[in-house]
Amino acid sequence: MAKKIVSWKPANFELETNTIWSFPERGSWATHDAKWRGNWSPYIPRNILLRYSRENDLVLDQFVGGGTTLVEAKLLNRNIIGIDVNDIALERCREKTNFEHEGASGQVTILKGDARDLKPILNDSIDLICTHPPYANIIQYSEDIAEDISHLKVKEFLEEMHKVASESYRVLKKGKYCAILMGDTRQKGHMIPLSFEVMKIFENAGFKLKELIIKQQHNCKATGYWKTNSVKYNFLLIAHEYLFVFHKE
Repeated sequence: MAKKIVSWKPANFELETNTIWSFPERGSWATHDAKWRGNWSPYIPRNILLRYSRENDLVLDQFVGGGTTLVEAKLLNRNIIGIDVNDIALERCREKTNFEHEGASGQVTILKGDARDLKPILNDSIDLICTHPPYANIIQYSEDIAEDISHLKVKEFLEEMHKVASESYRVLKKGKYCAILMGDTRQKGHMIPLSFEVMKIFENAGFKLKELIIKQQHNCKATGYWKTNSVKYNFLLIAHEYLFVFHKE
């Protein structure tokens, strides 16, 4: 059954103006929902699109997943290319963007492809990259897709992110921005700063860091099993992610 549209835009929306972002209400306007595991709140791409792009610009999300960025781009009159290796994700994206609404004129192109090799996209052709990669193998989005980097452990994942960064730099226009949300993980009681490792990879590819934003997570409930183990084994629950906004000078 198709979702009944209650609202086509967030109520009382205000553009974020500082480096700490917190969205207790995930956002359920238009066709958005939280059924795709690990997808980001639509407040995030809405803020990025409004601040770092203009109407009719061409946006890229090369880890398109549940399609949140596509929906926001269409609503905000940005043209967008969504890429993923996962056919299930691509089918969901087609469903989520299959709507008509007055004023929502952004053109959506959905392609099967690999973020490490953006063959269909020309050099210096994208006005904004707005994407949310997997965090290594914390959440695995498929069972047997060889190109799916959500199967990779941290070391191998970071090696492949060099290719993602290089391709991102290649396709982005000079003077434009690349926004990426990344999180960290914990192994054997110690923090693995996955996000900062990715940040350094993108800097080494040629990007300059424009903004470093802390995004609070609201699905980290310190109750039951995790609360008990947090105290028993002396570790804190990770309740934040980092949104990096890079500039191609």
